[in-house]
Amino acid sequence: MKALILGLSLLLSGCALADKGPGSLPYKYWRLGFLAPDHMEVWVETADVEDVRGQKFFKMGAGTVSVHLPTGGQGHAAGWPSNLGWGAGRYVNDADLPKRLYVRWQSLAEPQTYRIFIDIPERARQLMSERLEPPCQTSEYREALAIGLAPGGVVKGWVMSTCGKPIEVFRAQAEIEPKGPYGCESGGEYYFLSDQSKAYIQQHGIPYGSW
Repeated sequence: MKALILGLSLLLSGCALADKGPGSLPYKYWRLGFLAPDHMEVWVETADVEDVRGQKFFKMGAGTVSVHLPTGGQGHAAGWPSNLGWGAGRYVNDADLPKRLYVRWQSLAEPQTYRIFIDIPERARQLMSERLEPPCQTSEYREALAIGLAPGGVVKGWVMSTCGKPIEVFRAQAEIEPKGPYGCESGGEYYFLSDQSKAYIQQHGIPYGSW
């Protein structure tokens, strides 16, 4: 009987460990996503992560971000939408909680290239580690970090789960990348801006100062 109890306890503890991520992460992995205001399209060149253990994970974000592109000049680019999603991105496998991010991106609406090192505040890690009470149907933690990128180099960060409201954890200002797009390897050419966004910007402009 003792052997049976011991075997069951080891089996259960093994299951618990399987659901735990590296280091202090209480779940398998967290997600990094990127988004932008309506029509303010972005091309992420790279997003690199350093976790609290000092481990580095490169190219954890690249390409287009989540952005709403209504047609016919519709949309509302000023401010951030109230119904923020997780953004376009991926899970950062094998990473502990985030300590620092490096992001370099093209703001296609301007166009301009920006870069920034972001020190993730301790409050963000605390919120990502807290078990939700009550939990969501599909998640017990705020396992997503969403990064908003706006013209002028404005950066905002939120942590969120599959339910409940996003919680803003930082706002930062990026600097202009002096090498321009693609590290000066494209002759100054940017990724393309959609026709919908071109039409919106021609009609409404870029609402600097609203983010």
